Amino acid sequence: MKTSMNDEDFMKVAIEKAREGVKNGQTPFGACIVKNSEIISSACNSVWKYGDVTAHAEINAIRDACKKLNTIDLSECVIYSTCEPCPMCFSACYWARISKIVYGARIEDAKEFGFNEMLISNEKMKLLGNSNIKIKSNFMRNECIELFNLFSQRDNSRTY
Repeated sequence: MKTSMNDEDFMKVAIEKAREGVKNGQTPFGACIVKNSEIISSACNSVWKYGDVTAHAEINAIRDACKKLNTIDLSECVIYSTCEPCPMCFSACYWARISKIVYGARIEDAKEFGFNEMLISNEKMKLLGNSNIKIKSNFMRNECIELFNLFSQRDNSRTY
């Protein structure tokens, strides 16, 4: 008998995508988009791979989900992100009408590891934008912070 997947299973997919990205020379961010308990897309950050500063994991996952579902309306979808979405990614979630964001590490955690982050929380953007998007924060945070440690162990001279 097949058991249905839950938040932890979906976040593990995002974490694995982030690990995959680190192994391929990218930064430690992953995302997974789910609709009706089914994975629609998952992606890692590919900024360095494509030389595209907008190629964050969340954006990549949103692009793929829109393509697969043949719509820009992801209103019944949940995005699982290993780190709190940056303002660009939160805005993309908003414009795609994603219903819920579940994230692990905080923007402050990424900043502490040297990432060039704007310290504007999702809760603040939700409030300022009068958004009804649901937010579940700090989910599996320790496992997600471990991705930054993995990334830090790499010999890397690029700026991020």
